[in-house]
Amino acid sequence: MLVDEGLAMIADTRTNAGVDNISSYRKLHVFKTPGERVLAVATAGNLSVTQTALSLVAEGVKLPDSTGPETLETAPTLFRAAQILGHALASVRASINTPPTPTADGLNVSASMLLGGQIAGGKMALYLIYGQGNFIECGPDTPYLQIGELKYGKPILDRALRPNTPLSEAVKLGLISFDSTIRSNIAVGPPFDLIVVPRDKIVGMERRIDSEDPYFRDLGRRWSEALAAAHRNMPDPTWLDLDLKPAPRNMTIVS
Repeated sequence: MLVDEGLAMIADTRTNAGVDNISSYRKLHVFKTPGERVLAVATAGNLSVTQTALSLVAEGVKLPDSTGPETLETAPTLFRAAQILGHALASVRASINTPPTPTADGLNVSASMLLGGQIAGGKMALYLIYGQGNFIECGPDTPYLQIGELKYGKPILDRALRPNTPLSEAVKLGLISFDSTIRSNIAVGPPFDLIVVPRDKIVGMERRIDSEDPYFRDLGRRWSEALAAAHRNMPDPTWLDLDLKPAPRNMTIVS
């Protein structure tokens, strides 16, 4: 979520390779030099693809127009960092999909990443990087980007998140979005990793939120109660007539 006051990124840690093979891996990775840069990368999709891509980036990626390997620690701009990640992600997927690699058959190598943060002297930004290596930038019309499981938590952000939303409220909305998702999808679950980066401060606050976190539990309870109260306070349909007379015993009802 990218709002006027800054950036907030949240990722769960659950990986799902079937109902009997669920485990936890960190999906939010932070690269920071206080006062110089704060970058966060969230991953979704095939775990081996995203982990290998991040390992390539850590060693250094040579882009077609570069004179030597570049990393997220050396990228001069956030746009360049997105190019580095995109190149690494596309390279890993291509190497797996190229015959005669044995793993190419029947393996889902879909993967994507979010890159957000700020480098001193540059603007704060948030990018969605596709598996093919191309990417889009988050804009004010829709001040958030999502990867992974989208449908359950997206309506909350669509209805409530705006560019002028305070950063603290954006974090609250993000956690409500996750709370709604984990109630409907077993593939998403705590603990959650969170980073909050105030604009132009070049410093990030990180926190891990587990299922027993007092604030997260209270937030989920309050949200459920607020939804229940909201639908009770809404008027019933004026056209709905529940005072229906029973049909005579000798009458046959055809539907």
